[in-house]
Amino acid sequence: MKKALRLSVACAALLATGIASAGTLTFNIAFKGANQRAFWETVIAEFEKANPDVQVKPAFIEEEAYKVQLPGWLTTEAPDIVKWHEGERLRYYAERGLLEDLTPDWQKNGWNANYAALVQPSSYAGKQYALPTDYFSWGLFYRKDLFAKVGIKEEPKTWTAFLDASQKLKAAGITPIAVGGRDAWTLAAWFDYLDLRINGYAFHMQLMNGEIPYTDARVKKVYAAWKTLIDNKYFVDDPLSYSLDSAQPLLIQGKAAMMLMGTFISGGLPDNVKAQTGYFRFPVVDPNVPVAEDGSADCLNIPARAKNKVDARRFLAFVGSAEIDGRLAKTFGSLPANNQAQVSDDPFAKAGFEILSSTKGGIAQFYDRDMNKEMADEGMKGMQRFVSDPSKLDAILSHLEETRQRIYKKS
Repeated sequence: MKKALRLSVACAALLATGIASAGTLTFNIAFKGANQRAFWETVIAEFEKANPDVQVKPAFIEEEAYKVQLPGWLTTEAPDIVKWHEGERLRYYAERGLLEDLTPDWQKNGWNANYAALVQPSSYAGKQYALPTDYFSWGLFYRKDLFAKVGIKEEPKTWTAFLDASQKLKAAGITPIAVGGRDAWTLAAWFDYLDLRINGYAFHMQLMNGEIPYTDARVKKVYAAWKTLIDNKYFVDDPLSYSLDSAQPLLIQGKAAMMLMGTFISGGLPDNVKAQTGYFRFPVVDPNVPVAEDGSADCLNIPARAKNKVDARRFLAFVGSAEIDGRLAKTFGSLPANNQAQVSDDPFAKAGFEILSSTKGGIAQFYDRDMNKEMADEGMKGMQRFVSDPSKLDAILSHLEETRQRIYKKS
């Protein structure tokens, strides 16, 4: 009787343990395009099949809305997993204690080896807070057919050649450059690349770290180059009326010839358009400045307030496999974060891999991923004001300098 009672109690304890670790897993997912949503739906179904004691409840949120809502989730009723960005954007929340320390998972799952190149952007204060999913290069998508139509024989490698190509397109009645300035971060890509090409990686990162005044002549030089494109009307008319989602169709439909963007948009290009689309490195402005690039990485995180961290860790370990990470990168038109995953044969991903792997001047994350969030937000608002009215540049930079001094307590 006593032995039977002990067995009964033991079985009950095991059952209770199983119930405690099982349950619902909530996952908030930022996505762009039906292909990205379909990928996550497939992976979630595969995870549930391999883990029948867990039910995943995903919430799919359009990316721009997601950015606005994320702080509220992390500080109140947090989901169990969120999709986010590495670098300063990750560190901003890790510093405030809003993300779970995943350092033990990096050791347990072999991530220190498989994600070695992304340890630093996944970290804050010596601890890892993310599972990297993918990274991507930035460059200029362009319509080969429109280039050929106006006699542009090769991809512009220099700023002079880029301006010449833009002039030929404009003269033929073709909008040279599409940009979705309503999403302010699309403008930040132009600032990043002009600054990297004119002033170099070291200066750029000092600016990102709040160490350079915004009234510095070198910053003004970046905006002067940008103003050349605006004054010559090389951008689509009224760029602030377009989001990325409404600007990309201009490229797809052949109404604009070029777009500066990350390779992640390639998944949204129809097959017939892909055949007519090329991708090239942002042109050299100053040949004496070593070429540097943006190489942005995305990730998955477990919020500190998550209710089901046990199953969240199981899901991250599942997604972190080389096989799934390779599929994710192929679907997203990006590069796999796991160094054991196969790089897609997608031409844009291959071009991006070549650009980043051959870069010797330094690799940044991206404007709002390398900078204090408040400073980045003010900086991008300033870019929108500049694009709307370039004559206001001095006032814009003075305001940004006041903001820098307040945030970084510097003079």
